[in-house]
Amino acid sequence: MKVAGSTAIVTGGNRGIGESFVRCLLDAGAERVYVGTRRLEGAAHLAGDYPDRAIPVELDVTRDEQVAAAAASCGDTSIVINNAGAFHDLTLIGAPDMTAARDEMEVNYFGVLSMCRHFAPVLASNGGGSIINVLSAAAIVPIPNMGGYSPAKFAARALTTSVRAELADQGTHVGCLIVGSIDTRMAAHVEGRKEPPETVARAGIKAIEHDISEMDTDAFAVNVRAALARDPGRMEKQMAALLKAETLNTGR
Repeated sequence: MKVAGSTAIVTGGNRGIGESFVRCLLDAGAERVYVGTRRLEGAAHLAGDYPDRAIPVELDVTRDEQVAAAAASCGDTSIVINNAGAFHDLTLIGAPDMTAARDEMEVNYFGVLSMCRHFAPVLASNGGGSIINVLSAAAIVPIPNMGGYSPAKFAARALTTSVRAELADQGTHVGCLIVGSIDTRMAAHVEGRKEPPETVARAGIKAIEHDISEMDTDAFAVNVRAALARDPGRMEKQMAALLKAETLNTGR
């Protein structure tokens, strides 16, 4: 499908990668983009930049009733970008309780599932359309120091494959993006080279228009996949070493 002339919804669309998706989709010719945000005022800057084209929609993906309401009110949607994410920077065993891990699964997995379920009929009524799930390099290699985030992204990657199979007959493209090191607030604690959020959005548009099922969005993600293919055991040990380094650096 083509982005030009389409209507999209982007979860977590008020900042970071989500905001870049909104801007890149509109700049690529999308007719309108619904900006999913937990607080409508958080997307006011986008509505101001793109009058009548960037439309804020109250949307917390962990609240199924809000997802259902969004699907009902955004009935012309042909592209769904599942971008909303949660990362609490706590380990699985070291965390004081399972609250953080549960929230990471609620947002990063169940939130994606809720969006897919509610918007699947909408996409079918609009010719099939496309779903893009914004994942992470942590979805292809377990990263122990990311706690519940990495397991949730693994689950969302498996979900992508299952939803793709379920929606194939209605002509819906379902793809995912493997995101590496991107300059966002969520990655503020990460050191080293980080690419701009627009890199992910441009990759997402390419995946939509070229029917790509899974795409690495940046050099970091490409390098992670290559290292995993070369020597999975070594990669696992390197990730474990990161956990020890994090523990030493933070005292956790």
